Amino acid sequence: MKESLKVSLDKVREAKENLVGVANKTPLQRVDNLSKEYKSNIYFKREDLQVVRSYKIRGAYNKINSLSKEELKRGVVCASAGNHSQGFALSCSKLKVKGNIFMPVTTPMQKVNQAAVFGGEYVEIKLIGDTFDQACKAADKFCKENNLSFVHPFDDEKIIEGQATVGLEILEDKNESIDYLFLPVGGGGLASGVSSVFKQLSPNTKIIAFEPKGAPSLQKALEVGKPIELDKIDSFVDGAAVKKIGNITFGYCKELLDEVKLVDEGAVCSTILKLYNENAMVIEPAGALSVSGLEQYKEQIKGKNVVCIISGGNNDITRMEEMKERALLHRGLKHYFLVDFPQRAGALKEFLIEVLGENDDISHFEYTKKNHRTKGSAVVGVELKDKGDFIPLVERMKEKGYLGEYLNDNEKLFQFII
Repeated sequence: MKESLKVSLDKVREAKENLVGVANKTPLQRVDNLSKEYKSNIYFKREDLQVVRSYKIRGAYNKINSLSKEELKRGVVCASAGNHSQGFALSCSKLKVKGNIFMPVTTPMQKVNQAAVFGGEYVEIKLIGDTFDQACKAADKFCKENNLSFVHPFDDEKIIEGQATVGLEILEDKNESIDYLFLPVGGGGLASGVSSVFKQLSPNTKIIAFEPKGAPSLQKALEVGKPIELDKIDSFVDGAAVKKIGNITFGYCKELLDEVKLVDEGAVCSTILKLYNENAMVIEPAGALSVSGLEQYKEQIKGKNVVCIISGGNNDITRMEEMKERALLHRGLKHYFLVDFPQRAGALKEFLIEVLGENDDISHFEYTKKNHRTKGSAVVGVELKDKGDFIPLVERMKEKGYLGEYLNDNEKLFQFII
């Protein structure tokens, strides 16, 4: 391992000392139901139980606390899609420093409101742009115009050292060897810090990073050998959806991570619902990435000790219906069609009796009768109990002449439904 890409353990331990009384030492918990399901020993590092419900307080406080008195007096600025803003806000309040927070307009209001609560009179929130990257550019411009210090959410050595304390705590709490470490990656601050600690103190642990399929900034950077800005991203996994991974963090991730895998947003939603229903845990999309990755490694991890970092729990309850929808689509249990109905009496009854299976359920129906036409199209959503019922359903629709178009694969039409 290159010396330049090794976070100093002394600096990580110094960061840990700085965080006493500011950040919690979060628990490392064995998860019995998942351990049984995957025939392994699954442990969660519960950063969702952190004081701001994510690990971000660690890096933000460590960075701000390292600034000079003159820099602190002028004030600090950050850009964030949510969790970094809350860690930044609490740090400003603790250190009594004036802070400006730039957040995308698309940030869930739960995170916006919480940042305001944690920062109180010390922070001002500005909602700008549709993505983190747009908010970041606005924050950078504001910094330069006002000679303020920018507290980057991930691409900064002090941020990385603060996030690295998560790894230090895991190894302090786990006496047995850790075979696999699963962690989320967005901008790469957590992955850089934790993987650096593990490579020095637990070199035999395989470190696997998971990023959202709709925002594969690290994977694309690895393909071309340098960070590149993606043209567009799916911002659903808001805590890990960035268009461009950091320059500093890319170096660490490229050198230290054993593998980088993508996780479908629908799989993330399935994980969130599973953890809520079976473990009474409220986890945000980015926080569920590492657990969602278990399925991809179910054969390799049998009989092994596996730690999944749950990076955050700031989930907006208003998003649960969308999450349920995405989960059903991912599991092949929900399908949308343009159905061609003959404009005659009894056509709908025939469709219900002769086309739908006995366990199929209509969950969406839009239809307007048009005069002087032999057929009329309806948008129909069908929920299945078993994904194996899909092909027989389509075959019956074709046989009876009802199938117009399958919409799940038509992105342009599908976005108007979901």
